[in-house]
Amino acid sequence: MSMQQPILSTSRLTLRNLNEKDAGFINRLYNTDGFLQFIGDKNIRSPIDAAVYLRSTLLPMHNVPLMGLLAVQLKNHEPIGVCGLIDRDNLDGIDLGFGFFPEYHGQGYAKEAAMAVLEMAKDSLALTEVVAITLETNKRCLKLLKHLGFQKAKAAHPEPEVMLLKLKL
Repeated sequence: MSMQQPILSTSRLTLRNLNEKDAGFINRLYNTDGFLQFIGDKNIRSPIDAAVYLRSTLLPMHNVPLMGLLAVQLKNHEPIGVCGLIDRDNLDGIDLGFGFFPEYHGQGYAKEAAMAVLEMAKDSLALTEVVAITLETNKRCLKLLKHLGFQKAKAAHPEPEVMLLKLKL
């Protein structure tokens, strides 16, 4: 895995920009059951597909400093998920996005990474609000977002099964 400089660091994690060497990691992560069920099928079926997706979708997000999904790694540089800020065309506001390998669920890693990203959003990007979208059936995600202080937005998402949440920073 890449040894590039981290963007953020916590007691247990480092968060860094994704790069083309992450194709294998992205291929594995984007094909986990939870990712496919709750985030969606991005038609990634191989490391080559993942490399194309990285180049076309994920890496261009980093053209804006501190934006885009970051690789979340343990201190031993093992990638365990992604977390970051996404400026989506179809969403009014900057979205907090994240996804982790199932073997790392329930250990506080998503919360730790999300808190670091939200602190960066407030301190370095001077954002005053962040949004999140999730399926109403994604109970684990909803629990984390509510724990982070997100609240259901007054404006509903156009798709009935999708929940829009907001957090004032």
